[in-house]
Amino acid sequence: MTAKKAVVLLSGGLDSATVLAMAQEQGYECYALGFDYGQRHRSELAAAQRVATAGGAVEHKVVQLDLRSIGGSALTDENIAVPEDEPGGIPVTYVPARNTVFLSIALGWAEVLGAQDIFVGVNAVDYSGYPDCRPEYIEAFERMANLATRAGVEGQRLHIRAPLMEMSKADIVRRGTELGVDYSLTVSCYQADEGGAACGRCDSCRLRAAGFAEAGLADPTVYRGT
Repeated sequence: MTAKKAVVLLSGGLDSATVLAMAQEQGYECYALGFDYGQRHRSELAAAQRVATAGGAVEHKVVQLDLRSIGGSALTDENIAVPEDEPGGIPVTYVPARNTVFLSIALGWAEVLGAQDIFVGVNAVDYSGYPDCRPEYIEAFERMANLATRAGVEGQRLHIRAPLMEMSKADIVRRGTELGVDYSLTVSCYQADEGGAACGRCDSCRLRAAGFAEAGLADPTVYRGT
């Protein structure tokens, strides 16, 4: 029998590494998709390659984009500081339309591969701040995907899978650990250095550290100056 195929959005962070392992557990032949979009924390690209290899992805494709050219985010504009305190509302680390762009390209690749499933690591911790991480957004994108593609029109229904949506960071860490994810390969920090060492102060670092602490598991993150 031919294995069912899935495109897995893979950033190199904790969440997407867990999603890749979950998709593998469900029997999918996984095609990892990442983006070199002008992000300041470029060490995540090397992390994604490590995770894809360790996670058994059939292929790891990195698409070149230039979201830096439109700016508007601390992750793509060096003139906007990465916040190191608790943000209120939509944080400046939100990248305008990023998930819409990423999912659209994933949708195109899924059609080419004949895959009916796209996995993305959005979760409950993030959707209170990022508008493109909410359940309503994922549901709306799936509806659009089935209206806008030949696969959808011809009855090959496409699904956007967000298995972390209702999970806390601690839940994610526990589940990934059960599946054998090596979190030392991942990079989550918004201002990690070239070697992937984390700042320990940005919002992403705080959420990651709290997740490991709440899960009662050792945090393998390498921090700068340690």
